[in-house]
Amino acid sequence: MELTKDDRTLRKPSPTPTPSHRALPWLVAVGLVLTALNLRPAISGVGPVLAEVRDDLGMGGTVAGLLTSLPALCFGVFGFAAPRLARRFGPVAVVLAGLTAIAAGLAVRSLAGSTALFLVTTTVALAGIAVGNVLMPVLARRYFPDRLGTITGLYSMAFALGAASAAALTIPLTALANDSWRAGLAFWAAAAAVAVVPWLAVLLSARRRERATGPAAPPPPAPADEPAAPRLVRSRTAWALALFFGLQATAAYIIIGWAPQIFRDAGVSAGSAGLMLAVIMGLGAPLGFVLPRVATRLRHQGPLVVTLGVCGLAGYAGLWLAPAGGAWVWAVLLGLANCAFPVAITMIGMRARTGAGVARLSAFAQSAGYLMCIPGPLLVGTLNDLTGGWHAPLAFMTVLMVAQIAAGVAAGRDRCVEDGE
Repeated sequence: MELTKDDRTLRKPSPTPTPSHRALPWLVAVGLVLTALNLRPAISGVGPVLAEVRDDLGMGGTVAGLLTSLPALCFGVFGFAAPRLARRFGPVAVVLAGLTAIAAGLAVRSLAGSTALFLVTTTVALAGIAVGNVLMPVLARRYFPDRLGTITGLYSMAFALGAASAAALTIPLTALANDSWRAGLAFWAAAAAVAVVPWLAVLLSARRRERATGPAAPPPPAPADEPAAPRLVRSRTAWALALFFGLQATAAYIIIGWAPQIFRDAGVSAGSAGLMLAVIMGLGAPLGFVLPRVATRLRHQGPLVVTLGVCGLAGYAGLWLAPAGGAWVWAVLLGLANCAFPVAITMIGMRARTGAGVARLSAFAQSAGYLMCIPGPLLVGTLNDLTGGWHAPLAFMTVLMVAQIAAGVAAGRDRCVEDGE
């Protein structure tokens, strides 16, 4: 992976380290955690107040479904630009710009008086999130090559905590502001603004060190053993991974966007529905540490994929039969099913033999997967509008989960894309 000028400068030893240079790793670690905390509230914070947003802005079910599909669209489209922007400006500067876009987009979104402006400002925030998604692993590897597992674990936990916090706290924050959903959502803009501070300090420190040490040596040439793009396009394993990634993302965004509404339509209070979404999202924090270790110890990850998929199917059945009566149980089952994400990421790392191959496979599987999952949440909203209930959407979600299990079993085979599989 090519190093930027900022990264090469930061790695070049200084003859007389200053306190600011010695504090740099701490600043980067704090920046990574704060960034991860802010990469999901823009999404998970909307679900608990979606009914109020729709009533206030006159938003129909189909448009609300489009809102739940926007994350996948933005992640697939804007994520492509992140590596090129990082090569030109440096990953720190790009993440800083992304956080600024998140803060600005969420702040203006809370003031939106129309559905169109709400969607546009949400897109701005999601564009910032997209570059953060792509560059977080890059920053962790470059600044903490010897502590990659620890740092990755920290920010993975922060992902889940950020999503769960937004789901749990948006309703209480709204209540504190005289039942204003605008104030409840505006809080997350302020949180994103706080995350800008450590990266600004890192960027300024890098500029000072560059002036003090001069230009660094050029990076070594990129390895030539990575699988070429045409080989990935022809690889059944690569496509199985992309399909599995896309279907698990589809399930996750459907649940994030629609589960609170399903619970509320069944008679669950808004506050409890928000807490249930927090449970769904929060389970990803502890299990994000455990499941990758389990996956790497299995020669075939199919049994793990099936286990998580069955949890999802059981949760959907519960929402069909007794959505309010066993709501907390269904929330736990759906939270377990949503933990397919760390399994998918782990399998991507296991299906290629070289670091360069993993990077290429990751870009292919994630970009294709996110683009695949765009129609799912939109169709759920449309089906709810057409039928006036949740049985048809749940049947559709069940079909998708069965397909997810099949794709995951295929992707979990002990094969590598370098073998032409």
